[in-house]
Amino acid sequence: MDNLIFSLNATLPIFFTMLLGSFFKRVGLIDEAFSAKMNKFAFAVALPALLFQDISAVDIRESWNGGFVLFCFIATFLSITGVTVLSFFVVKREERGEFVQGAYRSSAAILGIAFIQNIYGTSGMAPLMIIGTVPLYNAFAVIVLSLLKPGQRKMDKALLQKTLKGIVTNPIILGIAAGFVWAILKIPQPEILQKTVKNMAVLATPLGLMAMGASFEGKKALGKLKPTLIASALKLVVLAAIFLPIAVWLGYRESELVAILVMLGSATTVSSFVMARNMGHEGVLTSSIVMVTTLCSAFTLTGWLFLLKTLGLV
Repeated sequence: MDNLIFSLNATLPIFFTMLLGSFFKRVGLIDEAFSAKMNKFAFAVALPALLFQDISAVDIRESWNGGFVLFCFIATFLSITGVTVLSFFVVKREERGEFVQGAYRSSAAILGIAFIQNIYGTSGMAPLMIIGTVPLYNAFAVIVLSLLKPGQRKMDKALLQKTLKGIVTNPIILGIAAGFVWAILKIPQPEILQKTVKNMAVLATPLGLMAMGASFEGKKALGKLKPTLIASALKLVVLAAIFLPIAVWLGYRESELVAILVMLGSATTVSSFVMARNMGHEGVLTSSIVMVTTLCSAFTLTGWLFLLKTLGLV
């Protein structure tokens, strides 16, 4: 029951913040132009600040576990590959980019540390899980959203160059890279810098969620119910069911296993909507996946955690 209450406390405020964005649009406090500006600000400033804040605070040299990071990287890579292949059979071409991103991209950076701290009192292996997954999440998001954009023609040299440029100049990836440099070189962070970055970082989630809620179109979302449910099932159940037994077989336990659970089975991150809208996609399917996975993850994550505890693994 404690785990269910924690999960509800972690996920329901996210869901209600989305609903607030929709409500503010209905009463005229947010219009389409303002929503687009919020979305763009979250993409270019707030989300990079959040990722920089999370990664730059990690003591990489002290806590490094190469095998664990490699497992997180490989599991993420295989998840992305599998979902991408599946997308060619279950969704329309114009929906593939949003479907793929929504089905693999977890709230690892936002939820991971909080979830493990609630159970063990420390962040455990969450920072290393973030290192093994978040850069890959974002790099592949740029690739997938570029190559599978609605109306996109076949791959050519110009598209390849544009995609590579998109990866190198993506604000979120730049925030991750800056965080790595800070963490590895242990560059001091004056209090003024810390507070300024924190002030920007705390805006990422609420701005992105309200922009999503304001942009959400219920009638269009109903038309995308099938891909939403398939992507949500992959995100919350299927990927975890595939890779958790492998993690157990490899000997991962306690905070390592919980970090892997969050990586595989947490809700789709709101930044997926932010990126989709900023890279020329409609965003309706993404917002639907985020809403469904956010609402359901409180119960699925708790169910997974209960199973692992029953088996004496965490």
